[in-house]
Amino acid sequence: MLTFVIDEAEAGARLDAVLAALSGTPRNQLQRWIERGWVRVNGRPAKAAQRVREGDALEVEPPEPVPTALAPEALPLDVLYEDADLVVVNKAAGMVVHPAPGHERGTLVHALLHHCDRLAGIGGVLRPGIVHRLDRDTSGVLVVAKSDAAYSSLAQQFCAHTVERVYWALARGVPVRDNGEVDRPIGRHRRDRVRMSVNTAVGRAARTRWRVLRRFSAAGVCWLEVRPETGRTHQIRVHLAASGLPLLGDPLYGTRRGGGMTWIERTALHAAVLGFAHPISDRRLRFAAPAPADFARALERLSADG
Repeated sequence: MLTFVIDEAEAGARLDAVLAALSGTPRNQLQRWIERGWVRVNGRPAKAAQRVREGDALEVEPPEPVPTALAPEALPLDVLYEDADLVVVNKAAGMVVHPAPGHERGTLVHALLHHCDRLAGIGGVLRPGIVHRLDRDTSGVLVVAKSDAAYSSLAQQFCAHTVERVYWALARGVPVRDNGEVDRPIGRHRRDRVRMSVNTAVGRAARTRWRVLRRFSAAGVCWLEVRPETGRTHQIRVHLAASGLPLLGDPLYGTRRGGGMTWIERTALHAAVLGFAHPISDRRLRFAAPAPADFARALERLSADG
């Protein structure tokens, strides 16, 4: 069973939307679970459209795992750690995490099914074991659940914001301050439904902290360490862009080129560190992934430019 308690920031939102954000489960799948009575609010059957209140206790009884219909694929995979309950990988930039329209094959899920044969079924047929995601262009550390018990525990850790997440980013701009914090709700853009925005009618609480690792003043670029305290869609990209620090190479919130120089050909974001409690033993785990080759080359070129 998954259990959650609604906080002040989530109060007033639809039940299905809140649960999708908290559990990482697709919204349409949650709506089916609600219809079948597998979701309760304060011990009572729920409705997808009902508005939740601060302090509401949500209980979700996931159904038995559904066998995946995906075909395993022998794709390159950088495994940092693996045991009976989870696998931690260093995802390559350009790899989509799970199948989606336009990306029916060649995803991380396909590669993992070939590597370990079994992933947690709670995430659904197309997202088995996927507790959190990285954007296609984002490289770095990602954990995937192999057992349903691991999935439930990891999902609750992400919900409670007890997971350590550290990113490296290359951003346009040279801030005067050495560090900063962005505390602005994020929601769907008013006109462009592909994008997220801090200027939205309905947003969810989001907080991001950043620290300057190095300034490349001649190029007008900075290298940042970023720690998101929440996990909203595109959060780092949106918050930094809203602060005047758009990521290099970001086609949605930044610019691929600047000043006639291209330092990196994709969104300059790397998940460098991921730390969490092992879902079964409760032992604290922490994994780090070095900067990939293109990110490292960008740093070298920026350093050479001064």
